[in-house]
Amino acid sequence: MIASRLFNPSRLTLARKRRGLTMIKLATAVGVEPRSVSAYEKGEFGPDDSRMASLASVLKFPEAFFFGDDLDEPTPDIASFRALSKMTAGQRDTALGAGAIALMLNAWIEARFELPSPDLPDLSREGNPEAAAHALRQQWALGELPIKNMIHLLEAKGVRVFSLSVDAAEVDAFSMWRQSTPFVFLNTKKSAEHSRFDAAHELGHLVLHRHGSPQGREAEREANAFASAFLMPRASVLAYAPRMATIDHLIKLKKIWSVSVAALTYRLHSIGVLSDWHYQSLYIELSSRGYRKREPDEGQRETSQVLQKVFAALRDESISRGDIAGELCVPVEELDQLVFGLALTGLSGGGGNGSARTRKPPQLHVVSS
Repeated sequence: MIASRLFNPSRLTLARKRRGLTMIKLATAVGVEPRSVSAYEKGEFGPDDSRMASLASVLKFPEAFFFGDDLDEPTPDIASFRALSKMTAGQRDTALGAGAIALMLNAWIEARFELPSPDLPDLSREGNPEAAAHALRQQWALGELPIKNMIHLLEAKGVRVFSLSVDAAEVDAFSMWRQSTPFVFLNTKKSAEHSRFDAAHELGHLVLHRHGSPQGREAEREANAFASAFLMPRASVLAYAPRMATIDHLIKLKKIWSVSVAALTYRLHSIGVLSDWHYQSLYIELSSRGYRKREPDEGQRETSQVLQKVFAALRDESISRGDIAGELCVPVEELDQLVFGLALTGLSGGGGNGSARTRKPPQLHVVSS
């Protein structure tokens, strides 16, 4: 089958970046000159059968992957990264590679299931992030109530949510628009509270920066302010605001909005409840207790309704994740990493004998909360 198809240079580049390798490192691992890898990726000539087997082994992709059609690959200019300054170019490319696999998986799912349609307004013309957060809450009829589950809310509004792969743990989160569909990638190894804030932060990018650059300090500041206001509405916070807040008091209070104690402290200061001196004192105490890195009294982690329902339906059809990986020509581990921490129920490993297609795409109803 492979011999009848043409080698696709772009897929080699994607696989190399997905594994965080430079051309030189890949060449060394395969046992060829760097010039050969460069020629492969430029399409000047393709690898022979022996070199192809070596490339597939080193990159941990099936050989069939390198003979597929061009993939829809995210580019750095359209993706908003939660903490771009923390990443190397290699880590960024690794995360974008995961995004390309996610786009493939999402297309596979959408061909078989009817997912919620995107319902995200363009709020780039709102006066400020606080006003944008308030406007979105009004449009989605959320009022001032705490949001019980950010992932369920995003999915109900048509956002496709995936996990960042484990080997890209240095990346906090990122989001992007792709063909009118919004995507959010979350680091599910972080605390539940931090992951919720990341989800709200990326939602801010999606509604505030849809037609502009989602990167830069100003864009990050706006997304942070949006997330803070969206998760902790001013009126709601003021209703519970203590006169003289202590860390122990805030640890109890944060459960109302399911946010980190640091995020709540910052919000109280931003809306004028805490003085500069009081805020600095609390911030110092948070650091001394280690609560900047370790969240006290962590809440329950949020999971995906869409992925769980998709996997449950596929399991009923005797379709394993090995079947899906086989159709996409990717390792099963790639699928596992995209749903890591998001789906409590999954597919059994190995191949199944069920058909990967259904007669009519079933509609998945997502209940936001």
